[in-house]
Order: sequence, then C-alpha cells, then structure tokens
Amino acid sequence: MKIMISGSHGLVGSALAALLQRNGHTVIQLNRAFDDALDFHDVHAVVHLAGESIAEGRWNSEKKKRIEQSRVGGTQKISQLISQSDEKPSVFISASAIGYYGNRAEEILTEESTAGNDFLSTVCVKWENATEAAQHAGVRTVNLRTGIVLSKQGGALAKMLPPFKLGGGGVMGSGKQYMSWISLDDMVEAILCIIKDKTVSGPVNMTAPHPVTNKEFTKTLGKTLKRPTVMPLPSFAARLIFGEMADALLLSSTRVEPVKLVKAGYQFKHHDLKTALEDILK
Repeated sequence: MKIMISGSHGLVGSALAALLQRNGHTVIQLNRAFDDALDFHDVHAVVHLAGESIAEGRWNSEKKKRIEQSRVGGTQKISQLISQSDEKPSVFISASAIGYYGNRAEEILTEESTAGNDFLSTVCVKWENATEAAQHAGVRTVNLRTGIVLSKQGGALAKMLPPFKLGGGGVMGSGKQYMSWISLDDMVEAILCIIKDKTVSGPVNMTAPHPVTNKEFTKTLGKTLKRPTVMPLPSFAARLIFGEMADALLLSSTRVEPVKLVKAGYQFKHHDLKTALEDILK
C-alpha cells in the first residue's frame, strides 16, 4: 500500500512510518505546511498526526490558540483536499485524544460516551468535526482518541524517567485519577490494523484494555525501575508549576476502554502496565 503520513517525524509518526516500511508499504511523508496540490493517486490511506504539542510550555492564550489552530485548521485543510480530489484514498485516519472526554472520575468511557466541557474537550470535538468533509465525500474516516503513549523515546514516560530513576517519583494529586495508556508498539500496530479493517470507522479509543490510577502507575513504574516513589506532587504544587495544563493532563481522570479495537479483533501486545513497562524499559 501507499500511505501518506503527516507528523511523520513525531513519536507516533516516525514509529508508524518504520513499521509500514518494514511491512513493505510505501510511505509518503507530509511536512506540516502541506500545499494545496496533494496528489492522492494510488494512495490507499492518509494518516494525519501533525499538531502543536500540548505538553510543552505553559498554556497561555497564545499557546492555546496554537494548540487549537494546528489541530483544527490542519485537519480541515487535508480533509477538504481529500473531498475535492478526483482520486480519493480508501481511508482517512486523523488524530484525536482521550481529552475528548474531560475529567470523568471513575466513569468507564467508551466511544459512545459524551464529550467533556473543558478546553481540551472542546478542541477535540472541533478536531474530530474537521474531518467531516472527507467523511461526507464517502471516504472511511477514523478519529484516533489516543491515550498516554508509552515509550522511552518520547512522550510522558520519557519525561517521567529522569526523576523516577533518581528516586524522586511519586503520586500526583490524590493518585486516584485514572490514566489510560497504550504502548507505542500497540499504537502503531493498531493503526495498521485500522488501515486494513474496512469495518472500523468513526472514533476509536487508542488505549490498552486496563487503565490504571496514578497511584498504581507510580507504584508499577517505581517497581520496574527498582526505585522508591515517595516524593508526591500535591495538586496545588502541580497547578503552581504547570498552570491550567496540570488539571487537564496530570490531575484529570479518564478511564477509557478500547471497545472498537477489541471488537475489531486487535490483539494487544501489552495488555497490562507491568509487562508493558518491563518490555519498554528493558
């Protein structure tokens, strides 16, 4: 297959491109400023992953504007280009996030659950709606509601490793908030599964089957690294350091189940956090 990827230099995009090439597929890498002359001739799938990082820098008004515009504007543009093309891809896969659901405590969330009402939820709703042009043009369209992608190469885990290795890790806030995670290996293998499976469309929760609380995550990471985890980060301190981002990313509870992936028969390499971390950090 010939597969077009935007955001191909990011954590997920680069791993996906490598997986596809190992499997004999041709990868076309789109830079962030893709033009209006995209050629979809013989392109089987478009995987759109580009967007401003939500975890870098404080969320002032300018940063929040960039977060929204980079996701909504870019997705709208590529979706419209697909819809206007004489030759269309078979599937358009666009990034989204479990931030769609907002802070939901212990509620079990599936693809059928409603959206939250905070900043990230609002962005995710607009982000997913931005794919409508491709969908209305008859292209199978998938929104990847991605959880915390675990890899030592980047993302949240890579940022946690230095303090945890020094014995400075600990519970954030109450520790009761749920963290819905997926290993990088499962993330890219699941995308390949979605590309191939014509029955999958709409929102798909890209998370492992067993979300854990922050307390469980902290304990498991500490045990894997053989380090103590006795340095908590209280909620007020997290808010002082990270501002609004603390509530959205660190203290928010999102307990997500990957119903559509399981129904599609995807076989997770990493079902539980312990084996995932042992494998990733070996």
